[in-house]
Amino acid sequence: MSPDENQTTPANTPAAPQQSPSDVPASQAAAANIVRAQIENIYSHPSDQPASAEPAQQDNPYERTHEDNPQPVLEQWKQYHSAWQTYYQKYYEGYYTHHLERAKQTIQSQPTPVPTTREAVFTHQAEQERLESTSQDEALFDLRQKLLSRVTESAKKVRKSRHFVPITAAVLVVLIFAFLQYNQLLIGTVMAYVSPGNIDPQNIVIDPSSNVSVPADPLLIIPKINVDVPVLYDVGNDYNSQMAAMAKGVAQFAIPGASSHPGQVGNTVLAGHSSNDLLDGGDYKFIFAQLDKLEVGDSIYVNYQSIRYTYTVTKKQVVEPTDVSALVYQTTQPVLTLLTCTPVGTALHRLLITAQQVSPDPTASTAAPTTSTNQATTEIPGSSPTLFERLFGG
Repeated sequence: MSPDENQTTPANTPAAPQQSPSDVPASQAAAANIVRAQIENIYSHPSDQPASAEPAQQDNPYERTHEDNPQPVLEQWKQYHSAWQTYYQKYYEGYYTHHLERAKQTIQSQPTPVPTTREAVFTHQAEQERLESTSQDEALFDLRQKLLSRVTESAKKVRKSRHFVPITAAVLVVLIFAFLQYNQLLIGTVMAYVSPGNIDPQNIVIDPSSNVSVPADPLLIIPKINVDVPVLYDVGNDYNSQMAAMAKGVAQFAIPGASSHPGQVGNTVLAGHSSNDLLDGGDYKFIFAQLDKLEVGDSIYVNYQSIRYTYTVTKKQVVEPTDVSALVYQTTQPVLTLLTCTPVGTALHRLLITAQQVSPDPTASTAAPTTSTNQATTEIPGSSPTLFERLFGG
């Protein structure tokens, strides 16, 4: 009997075709029997039990049985899945690597696009350099330059317009008219901060009680506000007389009950401009611009008939232009009242500065005249009329 006839195959494994001893060598038949025995051992015994060295005698391989096929153990499933995972990993790795290389070769093989014109290349490069080099300050400077250029262009268009000359002329007329109307306010406000006179050093009195010789010309001296101005007495209390006198200095405003002169008992009233219209003449249009700076206790000096009279401020008040009675009152002392318009640049109110004589001895003062030719008036003098008042009255 040949070796093939002594060996049987597993029940579920198909039997190899029968060959004659003359067709299969004995060594190959022995090796085939060993392989069959190992396969049978894998499916018929657990993996942890060693297979029998001797192949078991099996029934006829062609005989059908109802026994279940042996199932693979856990370790075999792990080996199975690991083998497939390794396979797919290497497969897709090679697949994607291959396509990536092909894409790179395709991109590298394409020619680099070249700009159609040199101007396009230059413009792109210049724009890139400008964006990189422009800082925030440069951007703001460019914006200002653009705005300035637009304003300049607009101004040129306006100047070339046929409406420019009439509009400019109208604006200039309005400005000139406003200046002429309100020049007293503008200039008076400025002059209020400027010394309105040239004080003579010899008029700065150190000892008012000392007997010194003074010029015969009547003067009003106020050192605190640097006033040194001529005084005109007995000039009349009407508007025209007062305006003419105040163009040459300060004027006595004599009314019944307040018509005294320095050294006499009663009220001596002297009026001056705090501001006046530029159209009017005179060098003393702003002589009392700083009169409101006087306070109680300040000194005022009056030269009259070669005698210097010293007064001390005792009261400061603002009244209406029609309040003439504020100047008339009973007194046993020689009194001096300075008046001007207030606020500076307007004639809305009148500022009254009242002072009493302290030198020479006021008790030696003479009585005021009992008779007077001064006419009664209903308004304290003020400044010259404004442009509106000159044109439309008032």
